[in-house]
Amino acid sequence: MLQHELNGAEDESEFDYDDGGPKGPSRWGELKEEWRACKTGEMQSPVDVSSRRMDVIPNSAGLTGNYKLSNATIVNRGHDVSLKWVGDAGSVRINGTDYDLQQCHWHSPSEHTVNGRRYDMELHMVHISRDPNVENRLAVIGLVFRIGQPDALLSKLSRGITSIAGTREEISVGVIDPGEIKIGGSRYYRYWGSLTVPPCTEGVLWIINEEV
Repeated sequence: MLQHELNGAEDESEFDYDDGGPKGPSRWGELKEEWRACKTGEMQSPVDVSSRRMDVIPNSAGLTGNYKLSNATIVNRGHDVSLKWVGDAGSVRINGTDYDLQQCHWHSPSEHTVNGRRYDMELHMVHISRDPNVENRLAVIGLVFRIGQPDALLSKLSRGITSIAGTREEISVGVIDPGEIKIGGSRYYRYWGSLTVPPCTEGVLWIINEEV
């Protein structure tokens, strides 16, 4: 069930980002019964992450990546470009709980704002806990970017991303090391929210790296 929710609405024709349109964000919760949380939810993401509203937690307080090289594919889902690992890509430990890495995807511009500022791009690393006793099993690490120095992982994927532009084809990109994604900042924001696209499932642990 969780994996299905993570895939979300793979076909963007089911929704869009036109605020005033019939399939825009303000209408997502009306389009399907299983998407009702998009309208009625009380912990919806994205939000403005702010040191005035949230605790800023030092990285040493319990965020440890243990990622592995694994084969991966990329696909243009319309609302984002998604990189999915085929095998075991390792995990991240958050406050003693291990969450397995499933996929990551990029949004441009950023979905979250940081202290009121929207950045050029945002990366989401999506994880699921394999422990059935964990009440909320989804965890997403978010990193925001501004245009500047080339990103090592995006540079490696650039040819594949170009080849899927305008298509929904899923292609193999070979072995990808999630460790190339630099999640380790000195501080991060943490809050409970939701998936940012339908079905807008709540109970998602968000970790937003403070560093840009």
